[in-house]
Amino acid sequence: MKNIVIFGAPGAGKGTQSDKMIEKYGFEHISTGDVLRAEIKNGTELGKTAKGYIDNGQLIPDELMVNILASVYDSFGTEHKGVIFDGFPRTTPQAEALKDMLNARGHKIAAMIELFVPEEELMKRLILRGKESGRSDDNEETIKKRLNVYNTQTAPLIDWYEKEGVHHHVEGIGTIDEIFGRIVKVIDAL
Repeated sequence: MKNIVIFGAPGAGKGTQSDKMIEKYGFEHISTGDVLRAEIKNGTELGKTAKGYIDNGQLIPDELMVNILASVYDSFGTEHKGVIFDGFPRTTPQAEALKDMLNARGHKIAAMIELFVPEEELMKRLILRGKESGRSDDNEETIKKRLNVYNTQTAPLIDWYEKEGVHHHVEGIGTIDEIFGRIVKVIDAL
């Protein structure tokens, strides 16, 4: 079982590369955004609680988020090939909570794959994505804010996973297949 945290700034290619990893390795995938939307849509107790926080403009507490992720993780059964965690953890306390949740099941994170892309390239990618998809949050001002949040709050996780001995830096520049080739080398060596 190879549980993997896919990590990188907005626009680094996490979703694109996750899709390729699922196709090649048969991994399950937990995208926190998708999970929250599904829990809310399905009107689950967790979804109702999460919606209360979101509607009040608040962040969902780490404990609630981990409970939601644990529920999804457990739904895959005990014989899965591994899970890609996409969009979580975003802070050190979240990384510690995820580690505890997996330890309680006798599992662990096999690798944290950091897709590194220089900021100028991220800006280009996100502005292009905004034009192609019509995503309103992909405009220059909002992108700068999101990158600032990433750099100040999320990037410190690189050091945390480095200390855990599972951090893998992957250059996120090149064609989709070139980048995926670098990821495959990491996964195949686990």
